[in-house]
Amino acid sequence: MRLDKFLKLSRLVKRRTVAQEMAEIGAVRINGRVCKPSAEVKEYDTLDIAYPRRILTVRVLTVDEAALKRNAEAYELVNEEKADSESRPW
Repeated sequence: MRLDKFLKLSRLVKRRTVAQEMAEIGAVRINGRVCKPSAEVKEYDTLDIAYPRRILTVRVLTVDEAALKRNAEAYELVNEEKADSESRPW
């Protein structure tokens, strides 16, 4: 599944366009690598997502679109840390 679509369906980001913008500026990484919005997300991948005030690290549990639309558990939280507001994490 595409990265931007996974972020939207898993409710990590509210809109797909926002997910695309985050990936384009480098605020989302798959397994430690900067990637494009069209990058393929697979089960058990680790995503690092940099929001303005925090950085989330999650492990992907499912990429099945039908399951995600039925509110299946999409990810598990691995780590959450605060981000310094003056410095950009990426």
